[in-house]
Amino acid sequence: MIAFIRTALAAACILCGVAVMLIATIGVNRFHYVLNRMHAAALGDTLGIGFVLIGLMIHNGLTFVSLKLLLIIIFFWMASPVCSHLISNLEVQTNPDVEKECEIIHE
Repeated sequence: MIAFIRTALAAACILCGVAVMLIATIGVNRFHYVLNRMHAAALGDTLGIGFVLIGLMIHNGLTFVSLKLLLIIIFFWMASPVCSHLISNLEVQTNPDVEKECEIIHE
């Protein structure tokens, strides 16, 4: 019974992660400006991969593989937002038409 519950919970986490990545893919294809696309991609891959890896951790139980998966989650949660920020910062600095593409509020 416990194995069934663990498998069902793992499957739910994996399906949730796949759904988040699918929604992020739709967002990347639907948005027109590169910064909007990057925002959808960055959130989708961080949260989606996190859910999938948590599902795999639940499925494997308390093993050395689960520790490795936890380290991968920690790496993604630190590296993905930093990489997205650096790429978007480069886009803002190198695009001369950024004010036409974005709604910039001047105070």
